[in-house]
Amino acid sequence: MSKRQGAKREKPIKYFDYSLLFIIIFLVCFGLVMLYSTSSYNGEVKFGDAAFYLKKQLFATVLGLIAMGMIANIDYHVWMRFGKAAYLLALALCVSVIFIGTTVNGSKRWLRLGPLSFQPSDFAKLCVIIFLATMISRMPKQMGKFSTVIRVVVMVLPLVAVVAINNLSTAIIILGIAVALVFVASPKYLQFFLMGGLGVGFGAAFIMFESYRAERLKIWLHPEDYDKGYQTLQGLYAIGSGGLFGKGLGESMQKLGFVPEAQNDMIFSIICEELGLFGAICVILLFLLMIWRFMVIANNAPDLYGALIVVGVMAHVAIQVILNIAVVTNTIPNTGITLPFISYGGTSILFLLSEMGLALSVSRGIKLEA
Repeated sequence: MSKRQGAKREKPIKYFDYSLLFIIIFLVCFGLVMLYSTSSYNGEVKFGDAAFYLKKQLFATVLGLIAMGMIANIDYHVWMRFGKAAYLLALALCVSVIFIGTTVNGSKRWLRLGPLSFQPSDFAKLCVIIFLATMISRMPKQMGKFSTVIRVVVMVLPLVAVVAINNLSTAIIILGIAVALVFVASPKYLQFFLMGGLGVGFGAAFIMFESYRAERLKIWLHPEDYDKGYQTLQGLYAIGSGGLFGKGLGESMQKLGFVPEAQNDMIFSIICEELGLFGAICVILLFLLMIWRFMVIANNAPDLYGALIVVGVMAHVAIQVILNIAVVTNTIPNTGITLPFISYGGTSILFLLSEMGLALSVSRGIKLEA
């Protein structure tokens, strides 16, 4: 009898990260509330419906939650079979944007499929995570060689270059995901200084390639001297006017046409205005909690492939949050990066929640000792 009891104690316990799930659901709900608060004026003025943006976002969110639930219940090893195919599909879709893409607000980033449109660059982030996690997990012992590191990074450069033509900020995120995955898998750090130099050179080349990108640097340094610096200045006014606890939910003045398209990449400034410094810090802490849960899952993942998937998702969220808040506070030039889970964008929320499903799927594979 005692031997049987001992055997039961040794049986591993299945694990699921409900803490991460709670954070995801809270961020999604908070995002919908803030989106309605921020976009209701624009929706009423442009479309005669204050809930116009909310309805579209809610539809994409429901699809995303369904996708998250399905992916979370699928063994994440299944996706190893589709790593190369997913990458090639993402590359093909991003190339097609150059030729048959739809232009919205001056940016050619969308593909239209009948009544629906989506940004292939958001799909590309998910594909790169799966593709690189698959490639790296198959040659872990070779990652200490600089030639292997360069080879892995070079594999994603075609996609980065294609995306950068119309969307430099997303290209930076994709490259950042690749660097984060290689960094985690490689035992040597010196080579990343060389990769950092290559990354800076790549960014500088693309900035100088188009005059409007170089102009953004000038606007960043002196926004008051340029008409295009208006959005940045109004965003800073919104942040400053919020004070410690803000004006109250729905009470923002800057969203009434002063901050153009406030529901997109400038939504953090409205959060600061309505909820104040306290609310802004709470949002940042939520993202930090999410990143912490990613780290816990990655550290306890059953294998390298699972750990790399979670690290890729973590890198995506972390880079995007940092870039968005840095842009809104004018710490870096405007890049057009949205705030994950909160800014308006159906494609973004759909594929973000799909990535969350991947992370939750890896957490399901963790087995704790009794």
